[in-house]
Amino acid sequence: MKVDLVTVKALVNAEALRRLDGKVYRFCPATDCDIVYFDSEASSIFRKQDLEVRVGRKETEDPIPLCYCFDFTLADLRRDFAIAGKTEIPAVITAEIKAGHCACEVKNPQGSCCLGDVTAAIRSLSPAR
Repeated sequence: MKVDLVTVKALVNAEALRRLDGKVYRFCPATDCDIVYFDSEASSIFRKQDLEVRVGRKETEDPIPLCYCFDFTLADLRRDFAIAGKTEIPAVITAEIKAGHCACEVKNPQGSCCLGDVTAAIRSLSPAR
């Protein structure tokens, strides 16, 4: 999926930023690959270690980020389910989005809203019905 250049510039570390020479970066969603951004035309690649943040879908150990604007992690979801059997995290995120407080296009490495990843994580934690 295509990611705005502003997202890449905001999240790569200083050393990686000096190597930025692509114009059209894509996000690699593969969980078993350490490449986060790539521009095939420019032969430009940024890996997990080139970023200032952990990339949730590429992590296997806590903290695994889910929501970059409001700092929710997979551990937060697990805690909510262990204590209450449910979570209010999606409602909190939705309210913050409606209030205009999110910055997903810059803070989320995917450059898009986190609610899809949060919903998928909830499905993976919820008991089968």
